[in-house]
Order: sequence, then structure tokens, then C-alpha cells
Amino acid sequence: MRTAFISAILLILLGGFIYLASDLSFGNPAVTDMDDYFIRHGQEQCGANNIVTTVVFDYRGFDTLGEATVLFTAVLGVGIMFRKLRKGEEYEND
Repeated sequence: MRTAFISAILLILLGGFIYLASDLSFGNPAVTDMDDYFIRHGQEQCGANNIVTTVVFDYRGFDTLGEATVLFTAVLGVGIMFRKLRKGEEYEND
């Protein structure tokens, strides 16, 4: 009974996600003003020939720094969780 209930909930969620994804316009954005701005002004404002590098590091630099900080924190947390205890150390919850 419980397995059937969980399966029904997962099917409903999957159906909802598929419905939402089918409503998205992939490859055909409604507004491209920002894209056109980056392409037209990217090289003169930032001095980089690669528009992807310009967007990631110049226009969205703080966002990229935030993502790197979150990734570093996650890796550090996992490393701390799975570290081996040294001789004589005990878990805090024991």
C-alpha cells in the first residue's frame, strides 16, 4: 500500500515536470535584447575576443564568484564529513 502511494506521488510529480517542460520554448527565446547587447558591446567594453569569457567573468563576475564559493564550501563540507579520525579522537555525539 505504501509503495503504491509513493509511486503515485512520484508519477504525479513526473507528469507535472513533463507538463512544465513542454511549455518552455527551447532554442527560441522570446526576447534577445540582452544577447544582442552582449554581442555588440562585449569586445569594446571588456576587451575580450571570446564573448562567453566576457559574459562569465566580466558581466557576471560576482555571480561566478558566488558559485565558486558555494562549490568550495560544499567540497569542504563533504571532505570534513568523510575525513578519517586521528588516533585518540572521538565523535562529538558519542
